[in-house]
Amino acid sequence: MFGWRWKKGEPQEPGDHALGRSRGGFSTKVHLICDRRGHPLAAHLTAGQTHESQGLVELLEAVDWVDQDDEPLLYPLKLAGDKAYRADWIDEYLIEWGIAPVIPSKTADERLPRRVAFDRVAYRDRNIIERLIGWLKESRRILTRFEKTATNYLVMIKWAFVHRYLRIMGC
Repeated sequence: MFGWRWKKGEPQEPGDHALGRSRGGFSTKVHLICDRRGHPLAAHLTAGQTHESQGLVELLEAVDWVDQDDEPLLYPLKLAGDKAYRADWIDEYLIEWGIAPVIPSKTADERLPRRVAFDRVAYRDRNIIERLIGWLKESRRILTRFEKTATNYLVMIKWAFVHRYLRIMGC
């Protein structure tokens, strides 16, 4: 009878609660995607030691690209990311979806042929997501991660998104 334990948690909750050690200490990485106006579309959490590119597929799948009648709501033509997302499999994945990757090379003298030419003009718009992250850091509850579980932390991030949308609408 003493060996029985109550199992807490939800099936979606990762075992590590999206907490892990990185160079900066114990942390969680928040992966975000937004539209061209800086409106957040989706968020995904990974542990601190996980590489940034490992959350890309889940992040893109979290966005509702179509409505209930399979009519397209929105669809990205280009997706900008920093150097951490520079990988051939990411280029292939995005091209398969019909999205042009706008990701710089990791080194200045990278001579490997790329499937898509780097668009410097489009990459300048990447500051939109940086401003969204800066705005999100202004929320103390999200910056310091008061929530124990990843599920609750992600809900707080989504509440911040709702707050942002309400402010945009003037409510």
